Amino acid sequence: MKILILGGYGVFGGRLAELLADCADLDLLLAGRDRQRAEAYCAAYQGQARVHPLGLDRRDIAAALAAHKPDLVVDASGPFQDYGADAYRVIEACIAAKTDYLDFADGADFVFGVDRFDAAAKAAGVFILSGVSSFPALTAAVLREMAKTIEIRSVEGGIAPSPYAGIGLNVMRAVVGYAGSPVKLRRGGRDGHGTGLAESLRFTVAVPGQLPLRNIHFSLVDVPDLQVLPRDYTGLTDIWMGAGPVPEILHRILNLLAKARAALRLPSLEPLSPLFYWVLNRMKFGEHRGGMFLRVRGLAGGQPVERSWHLLAEGDDGPYIPSMAIEAIVRKLRKGERPAAGARSSADALTLTDFEALFAPRSIHTGFRSEEPGAPFYRRILGAAFDSLPPRVRELHATEAPRRWRGHAEVRRGTNPLARLAAAIIGFPKAAAATPVSVFFTREPGGERWTRDFDGRQFSSLQYEGRGRNAHLLVERFGPAAFAMALVVEGDRLTLVPRRWSLLGLPMPRWLMPSGPSFETDADGKFQFNVDIRLPLAGLVVAYRGTLEPA
Repeated sequence: MKILILGGYGVFGGRLAELLADCADLDLLLAGRDRQRAEAYCAAYQGQARVHPLGLDRRDIAAALAAHKPDLVVDASGPFQDYGADAYRVIEACIAAKTDYLDFADGADFVFGVDRFDAAAKAAGVFILSGVSSFPALTAAVLREMAKTIEIRSVEGGIAPSPYAGIGLNVMRAVVGYAGSPVKLRRGGRDGHGTGLAESLRFTVAVPGQLPLRNIHFSLVDVPDLQVLPRDYTGLTDIWMGAGPVPEILHRILNLLAKARAALRLPSLEPLSPLFYWVLNRMKFGEHRGGMFLRVRGLAGGQPVERSWHLLAEGDDGPYIPSMAIEAIVRKLRKGERPAAGARSSADALTLTDFEALFAPRSIHTGFRSEEPGAPFYRRILGAAFDSLPPRVRELHATEAPRRWRGHAEVRRGTNPLARLAAAIIGFPKAAAATPVSVFFTREPGGERWTRDFDGRQFSSLQYEGRGRNAHLLVERFGPAAFAMALVVEGDRLTLVPRRWSLLGLPMPRWLMPSGPSFETDADGKFQFNVDIRLPLAGLVVAYRGTLEPA
């Protein structure tokens, strides 16, 4: 198979070529206006697929199709919002040459308008699929899965790239170009408009059992889903899609500019895109992780329900997700599985199973969450991962009824004066090689009180489910200090990972946050705990480990 990729050495086209590197039967023509850049990319390319550089302006696409006769054209150039009056030149040339076509288009109007070529594409016997990327190919696949059990009424979603992912200049031009402009969407059951990058919400991407992303600020973006999905779901009354780039301070500056442009009717902010591109690709700090989410509200059995889908991508795997939809279609083509002829969006091109097969070999994790108002809060936080906990750990957290567990523990204490002061304030137990321990669990308004008794010495904390910026986290309060922790399932362990903390209700710096390896597991049929608390400036405060059984 010979594939012509317009923008083949760019961000999305280049990553697509990397994803197909193991396909020895592919010839990839990596095209762009800069022949030298194409040659440099091909010279550095590693893989079994054969790559060929090609200097090509998309205005000359008809001649290129006649000369090279590719089996498939992939448009990875853009920005699709700026193609002007001759926006569909490549599509028209492909239909005339009877060549199949896919693109990465993120422009809502562009993707929505592709249907006009449906009859011509069917007559030519070719498929023309637009928007074959995270939006709407992946989002639509997730919604089809949810629609099996829910009558969908409203959809909110967003994508949060890793700060280390990098972003192309054309993508930045597209995003900054519509900042402050009207964005078509469905709101209150009617077609209406939002304001690009001026409307925001916060959300925590949290795959059950995985370390969640930090709570992220998302802003409205103009993606194909906003126009394509309401056509597919007639009962849909509201849809909103956002992006959550970091650092947040740069994101909020763009929010302010978008609001100012809308209020003052200023010209496009597109001339500022090179500045944002330069800054964003240099302000790389924080966790090298990214994610996506979709939150759906609707009806199931006549009752209102809420369900969400979460995706987490670690390290360098996340940036490949936008290119995986086209990868999936190419791999299907190699097996003889061909999309139906016609021109349309990619909303029905793939299933969630298709994506999960590509995610599986990588550090990409997905999962669904459902609202469970009456469930114990550990189950609500962990979602489906709760059922994978070791039996004794699951038993201890499976109820919020009053109960007592008891056993024995070993206690170590730090010697630093600051550590000893902190231990004394909270009431941590004294060092002991072996001491009897009991834990009393009692329900209180807003949470569960854990009272620990180490041979007559007691201290307690209040645990509860986090809200707002602590969503999907367990919060444990010791007097004036509260610690928000992620519940992460690692094999046969439930690990507690500190994420945020506050003192007297005031957020505190992360670099001052107490930390240490703490987990729960099973040992010889008993509940085993291991708690290690350390301060950045004082070292070990206290460490205790032992086993418990129901009293």
